[in-house]
Amino acid sequence: MTLAAQTSDNPAPPAPLDRELAAERSHLDASRDALRRMRERAEALFATGDKVAGDAYTAEQLGRHMARRVKELADDPTTPLFFGRLDFGDGDPDHAGRCYHVGRRHVTDEAGEPMVLDWRAPVSRSFYRASARDPQGVAVRRRFGFSAGVLTSFEDEHLDRGEELGTASRILTAEIERPRVGPMRDIVATIQPEQDELVRAGLADSICVQGAPGTGKTAVGLHRAAYLLYQHRERLRRAGVLIVGPNRAFLSYIAAVLPALGEVEVEQSTVEDLVARVPVRAVDDPDTAALKHDVRMAEVLRRALDAHIGEPTEPIMVSDGSFRWRIGLEPLHRVVEETRREGLPYGVGRERVRARVVSLLQRQAEARRAESPSDAWLRRMAKCRPVAAFVDAVWPALTPEGLVHTLLADPATLAAAADGVLTADEQALLQGRAADRPAGRGGSGTKLGRTPKATRWTAADAVLVDEAAGLLERAAGFGHVVVDEAQDLSPMQCRAIARRSEHGSITLLGDLAQGTAPWAATDWRETLAHLGKPDAAVVPLTVGFRVPAAVVAFANRLLPALAVDVPPAESLRRDGELAVRTVTDLTAATVAEVRAALAHDGSIGVIATDDAVDGLRSALADAGVTTATADDVEAAARVTVVPATLVKGLEYDHVVVVEPAAIVAAEPRGLHRLYVVLTRAVSRLSVLHREPLPALLAD
Repeated sequence: MTLAAQTSDNPAPPAPLDRELAAERSHLDASRDALRRMRERAEALFATGDKVAGDAYTAEQLGRHMARRVKELADDPTTPLFFGRLDFGDGDPDHAGRCYHVGRRHVTDEAGEPMVLDWRAPVSRSFYRASARDPQGVAVRRRFGFSAGVLTSFEDEHLDRGEELGTASRILTAEIERPRVGPMRDIVATIQPEQDELVRAGLADSICVQGAPGTGKTAVGLHRAAYLLYQHRERLRRAGVLIVGPNRAFLSYIAAVLPALGEVEVEQSTVEDLVARVPVRAVDDPDTAALKHDVRMAEVLRRALDAHIGEPTEPIMVSDGSFRWRIGLEPLHRVVEETRREGLPYGVGRERVRARVVSLLQRQAEARRAESPSDAWLRRMAKCRPVAAFVDAVWPALTPEGLVHTLLADPATLAAAADGVLTADEQALLQGRAADRPAGRGGSGTKLGRTPKATRWTAADAVLVDEAAGLLERAAGFGHVVVDEAQDLSPMQCRAIARRSEHGSITLLGDLAQGTAPWAATDWRETLAHLGKPDAAVVPLTVGFRVPAAVVAFANRLLPALAVDVPPAESLRRDGELAVRTVTDLTAATVAEVRAALAHDGSIGVIATDDAVDGLRSALADAGVTTATADDVEAAARVTVVPATLVKGLEYDHVVVVEPAAIVAAEPRGLHRLYVVLTRAVSRLSVLHREPLPALLAD
């Protein structure tokens, strides 16, 4: 094995390894120059696109393409352009004797020859999969060490000689354990074989990753999106890729990963934003919210919609100049029944009924006149009063908001739709009529006005309205959807995502042990069924690279109380620190702990109950410590004070957990929340408590 590092105080003539290091630095400089030329060419084409395009539409399309290309070719001098090299031996006849630098994007010289291969290219697969047991034709795998974009060292594994470092690699370990401040970074330099297998899964495959804390499940999902965009560029550019996260703070945290990999056109959204058809201005109590998220509500809404479809009661008579056309009851009944059996979205069915009635009129006109009516005649018939009145009678126009409003506002409508599905008490709960509802349980619930516009909707109502919209119209779909922290999706939220991925695939990411919502999943198969992907593979990731073993072991003590069947997390990190301290003044102890943490590199996250956050920020400000909020990942402050309810998916080098007992007491699934909180640290964890710790942690 070969290891080379640059030293600044060695006056001796350059050794062979130093010359090799200098050559690699020269290749890095040349690659950056080549990338700059590629970007300049793209900028020139963008500036002159309107002159070379043949028409306005082509000019616009070319302009959009080149603007996107300019963004994709952006270079960050603090980020290494390549991180590895493959030297192929005679074992691979296609690449024997060649070497390739592997990096974040493809870079070519002026002749078009590759200087850096994209990590997603087929050849690059060997960088992640080759081993001493299976070299895959690779003679030497080289990893590069960097500091602020400067190449400082390299490390060789002679796979053809049976040499392999694995996780003993100093460069690999240093990159995994590198302190992090600000947004999440990509992991292209450290992807492990089991992660790479998931990243490179085919576009048609939906997969569910049950990932223990620190196993890189979020990174796997994001890198799979980048890989699929590379492999299926045009298809996914048309169909789109969607990333769904638990909250906006999380989306801000991961927002820089895909652009760093050259992918700038991926939509990111929370589930709440995805279903935001109505303004949310009220809050349901927990029992009502849980009922509205229950999958039975989908059947209630379907029945409520189906009840609007009526039966013809009289023939249609249409005057057409000197002619009168008549459609009898029997063919009208047939039109309605045939359309109903087709199972179309309600809005499509309404127009299908109209078109079929016009078709019946057209046949009569053709038979009488011996010629086909004009398009103008067909449009006039579709809008004439008898046809419009018939369509409105048997298939009335509806809106999603109107359907849900009527269901919640009219006890008779709800009773008919919910008969045999919801109990009488549940129906009363939906309409705010539950006589035994406890007061003060989280909000006043939906305020039903006389019209949908006057109604004060809740977040759970928005999910119902989206379900209604899916019954009325076809939702725009995506070619691939990545859903993170999926264990907290309700069945109705799953259905909202399923409507947007009906013809695409899904990467589902989560950890059942971290489920904190009232409807949190306990079995991935149920979640996948609601998402419309019941046959997706469920793949566990249990080996962590980020969270130290001492922290993982401490958090794993809670697993027996979480009532989920997941394998305990393991960690390869034997460094890190865990400190559990009983204190008398939580605020003063927190300030002191943060001051001590600032002596180390990296980010610091202070995690407490939601109602304690403002006080802790004020105390730290009084002590001269600048802090940021969870959704301000670009802030220069190294210290972030985070409510426990928003910390899911985030990571900090040093985490200070303030009063675990209060975090547990704050919500029904408080132990699950505490498990999440304790696993946010990637170097050091400090637990400060005045009240007794939960029993499982007290030893």
